[in-house]
Amino acid sequence: MTALVHTRDELAAARAGMTGTVAVVMTMGALHEGHRALLRAAREQSDHVIATIFVNPLQFGPNEDFDRYPRTLDADLAICAEAGVDLVFAPDRAEMYPSGEPMVRVNPGPLGERLEGASRPGFFHGVLTVVLKLLQLTRADLTFFGEKDYQQLTLVRRMVRDFDVPVRVVGVPTVREPDGLALSSRNRYLAPAERQAALTLSAALRAGVEAAAEGRDPEAAGRALFESGTAKLDYFVLTAPDLGQAPAEGTGRLLVAAWVGSTRLIDNATVEIASPT
Repeated sequence: MTALVHTRDELAAARAGMTGTVAVVMTMGALHEGHRALLRAAREQSDHVIATIFVNPLQFGPNEDFDRYPRTLDADLAICAEAGVDLVFAPDRAEMYPSGEPMVRVNPGPLGERLEGASRPGFFHGVLTVVLKLLQLTRADLTFFGEKDYQQLTLVRRMVRDFDVPVRVVGVPTVREPDGLALSSRNRYLAPAERQAALTLSAALRAGVEAAAEGRDPEAAGRALFESGTAKLDYFVLTAPDLGQAPAEGTGRLLVAAWVGSTRLIDNATVEIASPT
């Protein structure tokens, strides 16, 4: 049976009764099949699973969707129960930040200022701050993050390494709809025509992967798909797997972000780069 707690004291008491390995899956709620994949992976690799549900205000900009971000706690609890989650920690804002917004935050460094960080200033300061707090509160041995938010996964791994946090960060592959759209809580904002336009992101990644395998420019191939559509491209870039400079050959990562109507979507894919032809 899945237990629900809202306070630090309740979490600490429940955590004290857990033996063996403990995994935490951090979410902002509005759970979908992508979150189910994280919870299933955590269940398979640990003795106990804690899920956190908290819409973190620190990672929303002044013109972003904090107020309209979906809150679906009852449905989320049902999904957690189905996945075999032992404990759900769902604090409110005052419980997470009892002194108001924290004066000290995690600085993501130069990597946090690129890509999503360039488009959403301060975003990763908020993400890493709440992740570090939740790792401290849950005292987890493992934590699971989806590869769909690849820059976030990369930064969490780097933070854990740089700060000597005793937790193993596990990446879980992106879950997609049958037509290729990466699952996201923000997909529910898309009107039918926008839902079709959103497929440009995954199509561009496929075009880039194919181009790279043939020794062609993957960035040019992907960007071309946005030229005549209604999805407005923010970035489409090739990097190394650690988000450093793209290699001339071998394994890389393609990352894309675009606006579809008023909804901003991201996606990424592994790419194998052949010698230029």
